Amino acid sequence: MELNAEKRIMSDNDLANLGLQFVAYVKPVAERGGDAYAIYAADGTEIAIMENRDTAVAAIRSHDLEPVCVH
Repeated sequence: MELNAEKRIMSDNDLANLGLQFVAYVKPVAERGGDAYAIYAADGTEIAIMENRDTAVAAIRSHDLEPVCVH
């Protein structure tokens, strides 16, 4: 069995078609000298910054999105 070695770069539209419009990412960030958690849409747009991870995840879920953590 031969695997196709050709790589394909996916566009934002390709990712949206995979259902990523229902996903938001949580990423730890430094904010005003302290730690915080930023929420990003699947396309990388920053949505909000929260004081802690649990609050960020709760905010995402309250908007019927699935949280995904980025390290």
